[in-house]
Formats: sequence, C-alpha cells, structure tokens
Amino acid sequence: MIPTEIQRIVLLIGLAAVGYMMILAWNDDFNGKTDAAPYTSAPLTQGDGTNALQPAEQLAGPATAGAASTSNDLADESLLQDDAGRLPTTGSATQAVASGQLIEVVTPVLKVWIDRAGGDIVRVQLPQHPLNIDQPDVPLQLLDRSTRQIYIAQSGLQWLTGPGKGAERRTFTSKQNKYELLPGQETLTVTLNAMLDGIEITKEFVFTAQEYLVNVNLNARNNTGTPIEAKLVAQIQRDDKEPPGEDSFSLGPQPYVGAALTTAESRYEKLEFDTIDDEGVYDQYVDGGWIAFLQHYFISAWVADPEDSNRFFGKKNNAGQYVFGYISPAQAVAPGAQGQWHSRFYAGPKDQKKLEAISPNLNLTVDYGFLWWLAVPLFGFLSWLHGVVGNWGVAIMLLTFLVKLVLYPLSAAAYRSTANMRRVAPQMKRLQERYSDNRQKLSGEMMALYKKEGVNPLGGCLPMLLPMPIFLALYWVLYESVELRHAPFMLWINDLSAMDPLFVLPLLMGVSMFFQMSLTPQMGDPMQQKMMKMMPVMFTVLFLFFPAGLVLYWLVNNVLSIAQQYYVIRQAEAAAEAKG
Repeated sequence: MIPTEIQRIVLLIGLAAVGYMMILAWNDDFNGKTDAAPYTSAPLTQGDGTNALQPAEQLAGPATAGAASTSNDLADESLLQDDAGRLPTTGSATQAVASGQLIEVVTPVLKVWIDRAGGDIVRVQLPQHPLNIDQPDVPLQLLDRSTRQIYIAQSGLQWLTGPGKGAERRTFTSKQNKYELLPGQETLTVTLNAMLDGIEITKEFVFTAQEYLVNVNLNARNNTGTPIEAKLVAQIQRDDKEPPGEDSFSLGPQPYVGAALTTAESRYEKLEFDTIDDEGVYDQYVDGGWIAFLQHYFISAWVADPEDSNRFFGKKNNAGQYVFGYISPAQAVAPGAQGQWHSRFYAGPKDQKKLEAISPNLNLTVDYGFLWWLAVPLFGFLSWLHGVVGNWGVAIMLLTFLVKLVLYPLSAAAYRSTANMRRVAPQMKRLQERYSDNRQKLSGEMMALYKKEGVNPLGGCLPMLLPMPIFLALYWVLYESVELRHAPFMLWINDLSAMDPLFVLPLLMGVSMFFQMSLTPQMGDPMQQKMMKMMPVMFTVLFLFFPAGLVLYWLVNNVLSIAQQYYVIRQAEAAAEAKG
C-alpha cells in the first residue's frame, strides 16, 4: 500500500495541476472577451454641415466679461456652444464617403479622417501600433466619432467682430477626397477653403513623414470693407468611456485616462472627469502651453503658440461629453489684409524624447507616478541597455544584475545579520521552550541574547525592502513606456508589458521566493512563522496578473539574492568557526 505521506504529495501535485489548467482556461476566456469590436468603414459626420447651433454660452468668470461672440466656424462642440456631440439622425458613414464629406489622409505613421464640416479630425489610426499582439494587421484607433465612441479634435475661429452673422456650421471644400504622403515626400499639405460673408477662410493640415505631429494653420483674408477680429479655438472632445481594445485586468495601479495640461504653477496638472463633474468649468491663462488627453501608452494634444498667453479650459457639455482646449488671444484683421493663426496637433504614442522636443513638460504625460524621479533615469538606463543587447527582457535582466551589484554592500550587511540569526537559532529555541508560558520573560531574555551576540533581528528584512522602490518604479516604466508595448522576450513570452500567458514566470518566482525564505531563520511565534511561509504563495497569486517584464525582474532579483545570501552566510559561518 502506498504510504499516506506519498498519497498526500501526489494529491497536492494533482490539485496544483488542475488549478494551473483552470487559470490558463480562465485567462483564455478573459482575453477572448476583451477583443475590441470591428471598426466601421468610416467615422460618422456632422450631417449636411448646415445644422443650426444653439445660442452662445460664455464661460463663467471675469475672463469672459464684456466678451461677445457673433459667429464662428467651429463645430457645435465649441467652447461657447452647448449641444456638443449630437450625432446626425440621418445618413450613414458609407453615404458620407460617397458624398465626399470625409477626407482621408494617409502617411507612414498616421491614417486620418477629416470632416469637411468644420474641418474636424474625426478619426485617427496608428498603422505602426497594432490594436493587440494577436491582430498585427489591425491598427490601433486613437480618435473616432462613432456610435461606440466620441473622441475628436477640432479647431476653428471664434469671430468677435465683423459682418459674419448666424451660427450655422461652415463646410469647407477641398480638391481631393484622399491624400497620401508618398515615399520620398517629406511633407503633405491638405488645404480646405470656405467663404464666410466676404471672409475667405483657409485651413491647412501639414503632415510630415514619420511624424505624429500635424501643423494646423488657419488664414482669414478680409475682403469686406470693415475690420474683423477673431480668436483661434482648439479643443478635444471626448466621452468618458474606456479606450476600446485597451481594457486589461491588473491588481496594481491603473493607467490614467483623462486630460492634462501644463501651467505656471504646475508642470503637469491632471484634469480628471470627476474634477470637471464636481467643480464645473476649468479656466486658466497660460503662456504657450498644451492640453492633452491621455490613455494607456497614447495621447492626443493641442500645442499652443509659445509666444501667446492662451486661455485653457475644460468643461462638460449638455450631451454629457467633455471638452478640453484653449483659446488664443484676439487678432484684428484690417480690410484687405490677412490674419494668420497657428497650432499643432499630436496624436500618437507617448514617445518621451519626441514629446519633450515638441513642447516643455509634454513628456511628463508619460506618468510614472510619485517615483518618477527614480523611474525616469531607470527607463533611460534600461533603454540604453536595450540599445546594446537588442532585447528588452535581456536588458531587464542586466538591469537587475547591476542594481544588485550597486546594492551589494548593504545587502551583504543584511545577510551577515541573517547568518548571525542562524548562529543563535539553537539558543533562541531553548529560550522559547524554557519560557513558553511567560512571554514577558521570553522577550527580555531574547533581547539580552541579541545584545550579547551582537545580532539585529530586523537586519535580515533589509534585502526584502531594498528592491521595493525599484520594483515600483519599474512597474510604471513597464506600464507606461510605449517602447515596451508588445516587446518580445523569448519562447512563449511575446509581450513583456502583459502577464505571462502560461504563468511560468510567476510560478518560478514563487519557488525562488520559497528558497530565499528557507535561508532566513524563522522568528516570532508559530502563527507568525506560518504567515511567513504563506508569503510565497500569496506573492505568486498576486504576480500571476503582473506584467511579465516585472515578474522577470523579481525572479532574477530573487535568484541573485539567493546566490548572494548563500555566499555571505557561508563566509560568516566560516569566520565564526575560525574565531571559535
């Protein structure tokens, strides 16, 4: 008959195997449910382009005192209008393409749809960034106007004085329905034209090869006999839904979804949906500046003229969508003269170097949390290692080794304390047996023993605490740095920013943590010792859902810690024997 102990071991192994297969099945089901719905053939349009606007509504506050808007060529999502986001009740996307209301622009890194009604950017796709790793030919869709999502970028002129009357939507004309930046071309200019009661309006979108930044120029030639005055308004309108295809399950901090800007008081200030809901309109003047909408790995942003004092705002309209943008200073245009307004629009990945070059503090939209001061140099060094070895997983392993090397003096001191604890462990056991019924006397005798032998019972905790700040900073580096999105390592791990699909790394990490704890003497009462023994199991369950790159870091850190601890303990024991 098979001994009871062997039966118990076989049963535990069987239960572990069944649990492992159940986790794999759950992971497959979860990933299947998070697939994004197919894209429509084209974004929705604003109807026939002549829908009437509601009466103008000024922002609250002294900044609007005395201001009056008589006309504008913005969409009804304008800062000064309040029926934002009302989709057309007739027509379809297919009909819009057939009628030529949408303009499609293709570059190597962008695919953009522009609605002739107002010249709004109503869809942006990123061909070089797949929606997910299982659909490499489906580009990520950042902006869109559809029944599933409202996320568009708008710009136009708010007329303060002049002969323009009415609030109907202006429809632009263009020479082509589709523009493409061909190989060998550096730039592509898409020009839209419109007339507004004797004012000739030109709107230009200037695309650059391999760039996600689009220059937006508005020109107004005054062919009337009276002076006119106008401001540029640039804004992003979005609902509060989670980004399609970006849903993920994680037990750690989640990426920020919302607006952000830079001000004189704060280099990086968030405008959360809840803040707008609770406080109403956000209104502040900033020299230059930018306003962006953030999601996991990607942003869209309007970048204002750095020479102007611009008015930045955030609000929620009557349709329940959020509008974030800025208004430039007023510019007067004499009869026969031409006014010019400039802005820049970015829609793409959170590339720190490119964002920093576009505008001051725009790179801070790569939000590394409160440990940014550690995460920024950590990413810089990790990126340098990647440039040397060409594999982000190997770079993480090298980074872990170098971090352990730098922290070795502190770790060695902690491991020597662990060796001392192992040396006095037999005496500790005798004291626990002798004073098992007198906890106060036991505590006193233990402290006397620690003092006599020069032992610090808390010294062994240091190796566990030292890597934690780096662990947290690396978590945000892996979670926020678009460079590691879909970055492969080896074998079955094809995305270091996602959890291990086979959960092999978390299980190995749990085993390494168990061996590491076995080298540390168990202190405290039996209940505390049982809790400590449960830690590898709890950490393993927690790490099942962490990015594979982060688990790889912790696994390598544990393996190196075991080697260091074994070496230092053997040294300390040899020294103690020689001294004895």
